[in-house]
Amino acid sequence: MKPLVRHLAALVLAAIAATAHAGRSCEQRPLDIATLDRGLQLAHRTAQALDRSGAQVAVIARAGQDLSRWGQRWSHLGLAYRDPASGHWRVVHKLNHCGRADAAIYRQGLGEFFIDDLWRHEAAVVPLEPGLQRKLQALLADDGHAAGLHERAYSMVAYPWATTYQQSNQWAIETIAAASDPRASSRGRAQGWLRLREYRPATLHIDAVTRLGARISQANVAFDDHPFARRMAGQIDTVSADSVFDWLERSRLGQKLEVVR
Repeated sequence: MKPLVRHLAALVLAAIAATAHAGRSCEQRPLDIATLDRGLQLAHRTAQALDRSGAQVAVIARAGQDLSRWGQRWSHLGLAYRDPASGHWRVVHKLNHCGRADAAIYRQGLGEFFIDDLWRHEAAVVPLEPGLQRKLQALLADDGHAAGLHERAYSMVAYPWATTYQQSNQWAIETIAAASDPRASSRGRAQGWLRLREYRPATLHIDAVTRLGARISQANVAFDDHPFARRMAGQIDTVSADSVFDWLERSRLGQKLEVVR
C-alpha cells in the first residue's frame, strides 16, 4: 500500500464506527491495515468485473461468515448500480444495527461494502437481465423508492412469506420484485410475485435448543413468524444469498455468476 493510501486508510480506520452489520459477525475487533487493504483490493477487482460485464445493475454478495454448516457460501447481498451522474459503482443494501432488532437501508461505495474482516475475501457478481437493470437503476438512485419496501423490524432468519420482520437478503429480492412489476407495490404483493416466479428459499435445519439459545441471546433473531409445524420440526425457511442466485439463474433474470477473488 502506498504511503498516501496508507495514511488515508488510517483515517478511515479511525472514523469507522462498527454499528451496522449484515452477513458477518457482530464481534467487535479493531480493523487492521492489512484487512482494510484486502477489502479495498477486493472492491477494486469487483469494480473491474462489473465494468467488464457491461452491466449497469448487478446483484453482488460477500462472504462475511462461515455458513458452510448450513450449506451456504455467501452471507449478504447488495444491489450494485452504476451512478449515472458520476459513473461510479454504488451499492444499496440493508444493514442490521448490531445487537438490536432493527435495520436500515444504506447506500455505499464498493470499498465500504467490502471493508471488513470477511470470512473469505471473495465476491459474487451476477449482472441482471437488461430490462430489469433499467428499472432497478432508476429505483436504486432514489432514496424513497429504494427504501419503499423496507421494514425496520429485523430478524436474521425472517420467514420469506411473512411481513413481521425483514432480513437483508429478503429486502433485496423483494425490491427486485417491486422493480419488475408495478403491481408488486407492497411486501405482500412482492412476495406473491416471487412465489409465482418460483423463488425457493433456503431451509436451515435448526434444532429447538439452538433456536432457544439464539432467541434469548440475540435481539436480531426471531422465529415466531415461521409456521408452527415447520418450526417445531427444526425447518427454518429464509432468504439466503445462495438461494437468490439459484433463482436468478433459473428464472433467467440474472446472468452467469462470477466469483471475484
